[in-house]
Amino acid sequence: MKLKHIFLTILALGLVSLIVYRITKNNSQEEKGKGKGDKKPPISVNAIIAKSEDFSNALTLSGSIEANEQIEVRSEVSGIVEKIAFNEGSFVSKGQLLFKVNDVELRAQLAQANTRQNLASENERRAKLLLQKEAISQEEYDIASADFRTAQAQTQLIRAQIAKTSVRAPFSGKIGLRSISPGTYITPTTMVAKLVSTNPLKISFSIPEKYAADIKVNSQINFTVNGLEEKYSAKLYAIEPEIETTTRTLKIRAIAQNNNGKLLPGTFANVELPLTTIKDAIVVPTEAIIPVQGGKKVFIANNGKAKEVMVETLTRTEKDVVITSGLTVGDTILITGVMSLKDEADIKVKLK
Repeated sequence: MKLKHIFLTILALGLVSLIVYRITKNNSQEEKGKGKGDKKPPISVNAIIAKSEDFSNALTLSGSIEANEQIEVRSEVSGIVEKIAFNEGSFVSKGQLLFKVNDVELRAQLAQANTRQNLASENERRAKLLLQKEAISQEEYDIASADFRTAQAQTQLIRAQIAKTSVRAPFSGKIGLRSISPGTYITPTTMVAKLVSTNPLKISFSIPEKYAADIKVNSQINFTVNGLEEKYSAKLYAIEPEIETTTRTLKIRAIAQNNNGKLLPGTFANVELPLTTIKDAIVVPTEAIIPVQGGKKVFIANNGKAKEVMVETLTRTEKDVVITSGLTVGDTILITGVMSLKDEADIKVKLK
């Protein structure tokens, strides 16, 4: 039994010694690993040197192309259409007859009114002669004169109604698809077709209110439309006199020539609006800007370490952002890997 107890005791001591040895070795390896991990290699980043330059400030906006003039052609009088004098989709000139409404009844009324007018005119003439001979009173003459003027006005009214049966183009332009046929009974609520003037065209768009002071009438803008490679120019000719309170924007309208007829009303336009040129501006690539709570920041190189700097921006293009404060000329601005950088991180800078 003693030998058994001695054997078990030796075995237990051996196990304890082995456990202590393994724990000690693992702790030693962890300490060595920590010693090696304390010094991380510097992060490689690309950078540029901040410099001042004249920046041509411009806004890229969405606009809409509108017809110079556009109406829905309707008749002012009701009646049967007896003639259509235009071809769908064709160009019509100002004053050209578009369609004619039957005016037989109106002409009969005009003949009747002319007869009444002639009779009233003769009665007025006779009354005037009698008044001169003092055969009738002034009141009787005034009644005859009033009857004549009333008949005259009635005749003019019917002539005006007859004139309205011939509908003419109020301006030159392209007329669209008609919705009537000869023999159709139309009323003033019936839309016959659309007449659109497409040369020149208007371009309407809105800008943020902070740029309102930079906009001037007669300034030139450029615009493009989807599906056409050509870049078009237009001239600002009208500015809304007030800011739209719901959107805090100012509406502007420009006019452009459309000699080749490729531009169509209703098309979206990509507008490039030039603003004032900013002198001695610091411009950085957009990828260098990091949005943070309360503003924007960039990283600059400072003695081999990344330094976080809060900046203020003015405007931006697709590639660049104008910095108004936070940077000075000569700063080394980091432009790659900035999203994973931390303040005071070790860096290895490569200038571009």
